Amino acid sequence: MRSATDRDLLDAYSRAVTGAVARVAPAVVNVEVKNGAGSGFVFTPDGLIITNSHVVSKAPTTWVTLLDGRRLNADVIGEDPDTDLAVLRVSADALSSAQLGDSSQLLPGQLVVAIGNPFGFQHTVTAGVVSALGRGLRSRTGRLMENLIQTDAALNPGNSGGPLVTSDGLVAGVNTAIIRGGQGIAFSVPINTARAVVSALIRDGRVRRAVLGLSAQTTAIPRRLVHDHGLPYGDGVLISEVQPGSAADTAGLQPGDILIDFGGTPIRSIDALHRELTGDRIGQAVPVRVLRKATPRRLVVTPAGSQD
Repeated sequence: MRSATDRDLLDAYSRAVTGAVARVAPAVVNVEVKNGAGSGFVFTPDGLIITNSHVVSKAPTTWVTLLDGRRLNADVIGEDPDTDLAVLRVSADALSSAQLGDSSQLLPGQLVVAIGNPFGFQHTVTAGVVSALGRGLRSRTGRLMENLIQTDAALNPGNSGGPLVTSDGLVAGVNTAIIRGGQGIAFSVPINTARAVVSALIRDGRVRRAVLGLSAQTTAIPRRLVHDHGLPYGDGVLISEVQPGSAADTAGLQPGDILIDFGGTPIRSIDALHRELTGDRIGQAVPVRVLRKATPRRLVVTPAGSQD
């Protein structure tokens, strides 16, 4: 027989979950495309919706269904496959919208609630905890999505794009991926990341990132070179291909070069290089350091913009 304390705790847990659902569920939508479906949530009263890029990518027509049963045509305002985020817009009266929280305040072990449409079962609620913060996972483009939220709230196909919500009913993340075959391992894009990406999508329809125009991979630097040149690390980025006429080509970068520094930041992996290629680097001269045939060389590269 449960004690009064146990019942109080269970009642408090139940109130936390039901309260969060009451605040956010009316804003959650079912997203439908020709060959699939997912979830999303309205985050402005005028009908802007956040979902996953992989849910709506290349779909000629997108529909959303609201909690009250209304089925609406949705326009794709923009999408960013690198962060698996997209923004839709619908036109309708009396739309409920979810309030965005601050994902930097999340703590491991904190209660979170997921709302979505797994396997088409609309507005399914699951609850769990923040299992870990700062996780990394490859997007479908191959770029590393960083600082993801790991949760054990049960997610399934169809939950993609739905909100991960705190007990006070604020959206802390956008559910994006599960580990197939695993149990209790799911990932969400932090809402602070989503804010920045969504702002760019609303403004420009895309997220511009700096590009160099090269193919490369992480490589180990021979120990002798690390010693001879006093490098504080033993890894860099080996350039395998340089596109003619690209920023890298103009700067004089060559296949076989090992990039070890970009704008004063040590480059130990291809992911470290990607982190440096932000939009504010576009058109800016950046000093770089490479090892070319075991000899250090300094060059200056001016990154172009993605999709320019």
